[in-house]
Amino acid sequence: MNWGYVIGLLGVGLCVLLCGVGSAIGLKKTGQAAAGILSEDPKKFSKALVLVVLPATQGIYGFVFGIIGMGSCNVAMTLTQGFQVFLAALPLAVVGFASAVHQGNTAASCIHAVAKKESLSGKLILFPAMVETYAILALVISLLLMA
Repeated sequence: MNWGYVIGLLGVGLCVLLCGVGSAIGLKKTGQAAAGILSEDPKKFSKALVLVVLPATQGIYGFVFGIIGMGSCNVAMTLTQGFQVFLAALPLAVVGFASAVHQGNTAASCIHAVAKKESLSGKLILFPAMVETYAILALVISLLLMA
């Protein structure tokens, strides 16, 4: 068994898994918040939708890294190369998970604010988007570490 290959695949798999789980948790929060405001005013659907889907992006980043990471893994990898892939996956795995959860919380709060004052929806997108910045930075770092 080639342990370098196994460790590399574990890192890629962990990244995809954590980013996906974080996005699912964030989407749960935003979906619940949106369901609450839409039950009272269905016309706010388009305003809530943008905020609802924001935490999904970390799952997409994890998926993209997974495809690139799988391309970097091969059966002939050394143990050192396997650890390099594993360590390259860690920034996005950790930050992707945490930022998706926190972005879901932030976006859910913004959805509640839209319920009270619909005209703020454009401005409110900024707050969860700021959380998104760290997931993007982590993706860039993980990709640079793969090079």
